[in-house]
Amino acid sequence: QVQLVESGGGLVQAGGSLRLSCSASGRTSSIAAMAWFRQAPGKEREFVAAINWRAAHTNYQDSVQGRFTISRDNAKNTMYLQMNSLKPEDTAVYYCAAGSARYDRFRSSYAYWGQGTQVTVSS
Repeated sequence: QVQLVESGGGLVQAGGSLRLSCSASGRTSSIAAMAWFRQAPGKEREFVAAINWRAAHTNYQDSVQGRFTISRDNAKNTMYLQMNSLKPEDTAVYYCAAGSARYDRFRSSYAYWGQGTQVTVSS
């Protein structure tokens, strides 16, 4: 079993920056990939970015490419999402996810999920 806890959400102005963190505990040796998803009111949960835990290969949604950076610290069992040039449409609850296989954009690839952290971008 893996437990995930997100932190770092908050309110920022458009064009500003925010950094999210996700701390993993439990059977962390089973983690092969971690990812960020987000869900806005009335919308489905969507993929944001993913990272291979060992090699740090990354995968980004087109709308955040060049603005967001996903990274991880294996020794600390922590994943980060650096968000720059934030837009109001980035407003959502951001969820951390972990899986034992791929680092792709599909929700079914991730067995473990955090509780989410709210990100609000004002215009």
